[in-house]
Amino acid sequence: MFCLNVNHWNIIIIITNITFIINNKQLRVSRLFCCFCRAPKPPNDEVVSWRQSLKKLLECKTGQLAFREFLKTEYSEENILFWLVCEEYKTITSNTEMAEAAKRIYTEFVQVDAPRQINIDCETRQEITNSMSQPTLSCFDKAQRVIYKLMKKDSYPRFLKSEIYQALLEPSDAS
Repeated sequence: MFCLNVNHWNIIIIITNITFIINNKQLRVSRLFCCFCRAPKPPNDEVVSWRQSLKKLLECKTGQLAFREFLKTEYSEENILFWLVCEEYKTITSNTEMAEAAKRIYTEFVQVDAPRQINIDCETRQEITNSMSQPTLSCFDKAQRVIYKLMKKDSYPRFLKSEIYQALLEPSDAS
């Protein structure tokens, strides 16, 4: 659950679980924290550090989850999900697992009319399509850079101004 206190009203958002299995590991993009229930709110200095850069935000699991919640409100959650799954993909060591994971990523995010199709140019999409017969660890790198730049220039500045981020900056009532 995620708690957002807006004008003294507690809004609770239930987060769905999305699990990718890559390299025999589950990448679970789910749980968030809540400002009034059992899960801890991140320390204020950590939340403040997210202002430094998108890179700093994405280095922190809690930051990833908060940013994901924000992207959901903008109907662009696929961006962070793609970025995260690409980070995990780069850790694969087995060619068989790499081929299976590449196909899942391609089907979920890259192919035209994919369920979570990312916004990349036709040339990049075609390069990835061509690489699917023999995927490499770097086959999604260009698309991942495009999505990162999109988040950095577009979504990240709005996230820093969002009610979600601002609510996390507020001191918790328990203190």
